[in-house]
Amino acid sequence: MHRTLMLVGLALAALPGCRGRPAAPPTSRPVARPGLAPQPASRPTDALGRRVEALLARMTLEEKVGQLTQFGEPPADHERWIREGRLGSLLNVHGAAAVNALQRIAVEQSRLKIPLLIANDVIHGYRTIFPIPLAEAASWDPQSVERAARVAAREAAAAGTHWTFAPMVDVARDPRWGRVAEGSGEDPFLGSALAVARVRGFQGRDLGARDTVLACAKHFAAYGAAEAGRDYNTVDISRRALREVYLPPFRAAVDAGVRTVMSAFNEIAGVPATASPFLLRQVLRREWGFWGFVVSDWKSVLELVNHGVAGSAGDAARLALEAGVDMDMQGATYPEHLVRLVRGGVVEVKLVDDAVRRVLRAKLELGLFEHPYTDPALEKKVTLSAEHRAAALEMARRSIVLLKNEGDLLPLDPNRLKRVALLGPLAADRRELLGPWSAKGKAEEVVSVLDALRARLPKAVRLVHASGCEVETCRPADLARAVKLARGADVALLVLGERAEMSGEAASRVHLDLPGDQEELVRRVNAAGVPVVLVLMNGRPLVLTDVVAQSGAVLETWFLGSEAGNAIAEVLLGQTNPGGKLPITFPRAVGQVPIYYAHKNTGRPPSSDRFSSKYLDVGTEPLFPFGFGLSYTRFELRGLGLGATRIPRSGTLEVTVELANVGKLGGDEVVQLYLRDLVASVTRPVRQLAGFRRVRLAAGEKRTLRFRVGPEQLGLVDPAGRRVVEPGAFQLWVGTSSTGGLSARFEVR
Repeated sequence: MHRTLMLVGLALAALPGCRGRPAAPPTSRPVARPGLAPQPASRPTDALGRRVEALLARMTLEEKVGQLTQFGEPPADHERWIREGRLGSLLNVHGAAAVNALQRIAVEQSRLKIPLLIANDVIHGYRTIFPIPLAEAASWDPQSVERAARVAAREAAAAGTHWTFAPMVDVARDPRWGRVAEGSGEDPFLGSALAVARVRGFQGRDLGARDTVLACAKHFAAYGAAEAGRDYNTVDISRRALREVYLPPFRAAVDAGVRTVMSAFNEIAGVPATASPFLLRQVLRREWGFWGFVVSDWKSVLELVNHGVAGSAGDAARLALEAGVDMDMQGATYPEHLVRLVRGGVVEVKLVDDAVRRVLRAKLELGLFEHPYTDPALEKKVTLSAEHRAAALEMARRSIVLLKNEGDLLPLDPNRLKRVALLGPLAADRRELLGPWSAKGKAEEVVSVLDALRARLPKAVRLVHASGCEVETCRPADLARAVKLARGADVALLVLGERAEMSGEAASRVHLDLPGDQEELVRRVNAAGVPVVLVLMNGRPLVLTDVVAQSGAVLETWFLGSEAGNAIAEVLLGQTNPGGKLPITFPRAVGQVPIYYAHKNTGRPPSSDRFSSKYLDVGTEPLFPFGFGLSYTRFELRGLGLGATRIPRSGTLEVTVELANVGKLGGDEVVQLYLRDLVASVTRPVRQLAGFRRVRLAAGEKRTLRFRVGPEQLGLVDPAGRRVVEPGAFQLWVGTSSTGGLSARFEVR
């Protein structure tokens, strides 16, 4: 069944409130946008609010601070802390039995019987592991992404988890930063659509249902813009970049009802996010109407001392609470200092009370007071079920991107094969396929590429296997054996890439080529005269210029999780036609980084003129652009049509285009719509994604697609910091990547 995405206008809005230069000209018109209905943390006329207020009135100051305290590495006497009401949340506790044992202390032995809030990093699956988030983004399929988050929530909730630290919605344009693996790539529009999908998947329709978890939009904000791609590093960006690029996915998550937000490790313009009233109070609460609670990242409150904005842990606690951080994760600054600071008149008790209100309301919404315990039988029933594995397989299929297919080398026809050489350090691996942040996934439950090909290839086909090298090391004898096996084979399948821990948190890399001697393996096998299919497993864009040139076909498979091998084997053998598209640009060289499609034109765009914006040694074009991906069939776009050539600033433009499958196989295509504001009061990107649809067509089938472009896609943040639509000419493209496509112009009056 084909999946579609309507244009997500809310996702793109950059919001008002940015201070700057003189007011916009009177020809600009502000963009009206719906906001959340005011829903404060507690209101007397609301049933949950009344329960919160009644409970708050009975709490001691120590018990209040306890609700704002979370430990992932709890103190040795944490059971006494729970019994005394001084610990409200724990993370890294897994399984119904373990959670129930701690919960029993909280709800049966503490004075107020307030249940614990159990949190875990459930990023792309709990026990059934789905593709990493960057891979899921390559599906360009919000419906499937929502389903993946729903499965993860169901398994996590059954194991006693109430809260996940996902989705990570940071826009990331520097692949040196390892956490690109955990997000949705470089684009705020695509990132916003997938942020909404994941929030809905985790939280479901009713937070009180037993199979939902609180979602957490992280890391607020602009963590993905770390200088030099180095994790935890400084961020120094303009307010315009913050509003137009890095904040929209967070706003989309808030509009989708996300109940928690995590403050980031980084600073912005000299102010750490965990101590930023601008981010946490002005933008998040006042402008966006967020009424959930904010949690710090791991020890990020205490790290305000390292940043140099706090002179002590007590100062750090005061700054964070005043800025709007409701819960201190692991840093212990709140439990060790807030009581003293309040009683000494340094911190207002109202700030503590407001934070407690928000935390208590979340616990009530989850139904923890009524249902504090988890059924171990349910955990056993839903964990790694056949239904969940089927969902993981479908998500993995939709996440694979075909980057090269010279001479239609793929798909392989088993009836024409006699000998297949399966080579590379990841060909038989199971552990690395789980990827970073794989929760409770187990390597023995993963299907490897070797497993899957053995199960699918006919007995008449001889499958030979050798690693050739390890991911980062190589013995000459192993390399020689792999090349020997490749000689005489009909095709060599090289499964190469990173270890899982080479992507993710604290996994920044300076060199983005294949680690170790893997490139040498490609060169040796290619020199042996064997057709080479390169199967990549990685958590970030790699620099593949040389190895792609030596490979007949290239599949980007990322880290696909529990069903990785099955999905990859299906694509190799043509049982699945790949339809994924890149959610992030692949550079030709590290020196191009950061590289992204929505760049500015500059006053001297690249040209044959020496004095233009370019390099002496490498071109400015990427190896593979954003939105790129091939198929085993051929698609054509025809008949681009606009409903009008002029529209008012508050109006919408209907765009139609025909998509035809002119090949011999059924398959998926992702049709992408891009815009450019040709003349504006501020410089604009050369293209901006404004809509997309993933469409499945049978061979010979065609379909007319319709898109709508309105103020949310056409607007910008003007020099005065207001979100407006300015009159003028716009260029529009409809294509299958961020380059080329059918084009038309229209005017906004």
